[in-house]
Amino acid sequence: MSPSAASGPTPDGPLTIAQLAALAGVSTATVSKVVNGRSDVSAATREQIEDLIRTRGYRRQRRPTKSAALIDVLFHELRGLYAIEILNGVQEVAHEHRLGVVLSEMGGRHVPGHDWVEEVLARRPIGVVSVFSGLTTEQSDRLYSRDIPLVLLDPTGDPDPDVPSAGASNWNGGLAAARHLVGLGHRRIAVITGPDHMEAARARLDGFRSGLDMAGAPIDPALVRPGDFEIETGRDLASDLLRLDAPPTAIFACNDGTALGVYHAAAKLGVRIPEDLSVVGFDDLPKAKWTVPPLTTVRQPLKAMGAAAARMILALAAGEPLPQQRVELATELVVRESTAPPRDRTA
Repeated sequence: MSPSAASGPTPDGPLTIAQLAALAGVSTATVSKVVNGRSDVSAATREQIEDLIRTRGYRRQRRPTKSAALIDVLFHELRGLYAIEILNGVQEVAHEHRLGVVLSEMGGRHVPGHDWVEEVLARRPIGVVSVFSGLTTEQSDRLYSRDIPLVLLDPTGDPDPDVPSAGASNWNGGLAAARHLVGLGHRRIAVITGPDHMEAARARLDGFRSGLDMAGAPIDPALVRPGDFEIETGRDLASDLLRLDAPPTAIFACNDGTALGVYHAAAKLGVRIPEDLSVVGFDDLPKAKWTVPPLTTVRQPLKAMGAAAARMILALAAGEPLPQQRVELATELVVRESTAPPRDRTA
């Protein structure tokens, strides 16, 4: 969009990052890169923004003082080992650089409330890591206008390509789970998904579905159950699956909490794992190896993801270009005792 095509009046005099972004038809993150001398912007976009700055001027919003030695970490909820593992990774990097870590929690919501941004601006951290959550455009604009970098970790939706993010190779993890179960001889395989609006959940399902397709054993739609990553939901959905006239011989649970729910349903119905039912989870939280039997699961490197996001914040705060906007760390299938060949090899 050219400057003349931008809608709405703009004030006289120098413009803020948000106003430049509106005129150029780009994100505030892109404008922030240009004004901070970052190289990861296309030549045409850079020229357009620099032309606006030359003709209209740029007004940097001053901070009251320099940044505090803090990294702000925003969680959708601080429950369970998922958050602890990520926090351990952030804390490890912060400790190396003599930084403190401030935690915010949204009580299960995935977008912070209005007061959160005010609190962050008052603290003046060197950057914000948003875990399994997202910010509104206005909230992001306010951070960028104060030169507070933002990194999304395990973003809930399709991340804005202009916003740095870190995560795991969820698609490959789903693929590995499918290949493992098919390799054992399973054909009637069910899957309990995560929430459809979450990019990680969709990627795990897509990878799993692709693995079955490539093996010539496409997934039966009747064996797909939409879940929400909660133990109780996993229990209820697994109970439904195991009561079918032709129940599955294996279930892929798209996170370890769901897998634990499957264990509870199987125990209540007298279904033995792995003799009657194989189960594969996703996460490899520390409790996975202590379930009975120990859970076969896809390990995502949660601690390393937290450390990667913290290092991205440090680089951005120092004005350094990131080698890549999206950091995706490898997953690994960890085979334990919850999977075995089906009793009926034709299953």
